[in-house]
Amino acid sequence: MRLLVKDYQHPERPEVREKSGRAAGAVGIATNLLLFAIKLAAGFLSHSVAIMADAINNLTDSGSSIIMLVGFKLAGKPADEKHPYGHARIEYLCGVIVSFIVLFLGFQLGMTSVDKIFHPEAADFSLLSFAILGVSILIKLWQFFFYRSVGKKISSEAIFATSADSRNDAITTAVVLAGAVFTRFTNINLDGYLGLVVAMFIVVSGVKLIMETGDPLLGVAPDPELVKSIYTKILSYDGIIGLHDLAVHNYGVGRCFASVHCEVPAEEDILKSHDIIDNIERDFLTEENIHLVIHLDPVITGDERTNVLREQVVDCVHSLYPEASIHDFRVVWGVTHSNVVFDIAAPFSVKDSDSEIVQKVSAEITKLDAAYRSVITVDREGVVNALES
Repeated sequence: MRLLVKDYQHPERPEVREKSGRAAGAVGIATNLLLFAIKLAAGFLSHSVAIMADAINNLTDSGSSIIMLVGFKLAGKPADEKHPYGHARIEYLCGVIVSFIVLFLGFQLGMTSVDKIFHPEAADFSLLSFAILGVSILIKLWQFFFYRSVGKKISSEAIFATSADSRNDAITTAVVLAGAVFTRFTNINLDGYLGLVVAMFIVVSGVKLIMETGDPLLGVAPDPELVKSIYTKILSYDGIIGLHDLAVHNYGVGRCFASVHCEVPAEEDILKSHDIIDNIERDFLTEENIHLVIHLDPVITGDERTNVLREQVVDCVHSLYPEASIHDFRVVWGVTHSNVVFDIAAPFSVKDSDSEIVQKVSAEITKLDAAYRSVITVDREGVVNALES
């Protein structure tokens, strides 16, 4: 990779990452086409459907490498009017396409193998066939380590998936080789059955790849460590007393967008608070490469009666839902009754419905004082961070 990609040691640069992905794709095309050719020759020489099935599997791997190469090229295109967040998600889309191709070919190979079981043909495994399969296993293992190294270097889930696929291919070929040895010494023809095993393995791999590559397109929960680091960094700024409603959107590697609500003292000069917010947004872009948008929430901190009630409400919520938190707390004090207004951040793991949460928490608050009337909004979150106010 150092020979193929200039400045390979600096994968944080978008142009280096794109070139690295394309180079990995080119290497995959070359090695998989080589494997396809020698396995196909071995399959014809030995009349083995299992070996030919494995050869076609390598052909699909070559197609996958082509799609990966093109995908990295297209993903590197800058943002435009129709795609203001860039094109980096094309990398994920290519992974989904490859996964469906793998699944389709797996079914096709399965049908061929079933036909071979009911209409078997004598297989003639030569020493050349054994040698070719052995070399194929070694090449696939090399691919596994190569892709894994590149995937770690440029933080590419697509290349990591290709690495796992190469490892699985090495295992598959080893199964075919073991079956060939068994047939050679026992004259029991397991060729069709082994072909079916290979086909089933490809189908299972295809289904797993669809699930793995489809997740980023659907939108997955952000890495808990990333969430924790964002909370910790924001709370380190003077003038920020709490935060909540963090949302993180990933539009591909290096294209992270986030929004969050930051609580500031209502008594503070609004221009000073706004300046703090601007500094945080700029720092996240330059230091973390995260496009952060912050909504400013002023919170009254000088009212002792409100502060005491807030702590009591927090205790009420935690007694029912320890993993939840509250934010945007305020009280409209009245003569006959007082409105207690706040939001509850509840993780999806809480099985109670939103209305049940509101009902139970309201009942607990009424126990504090019958004059309290709760106005509660429930926000569902994947994980409520411990640092959330």
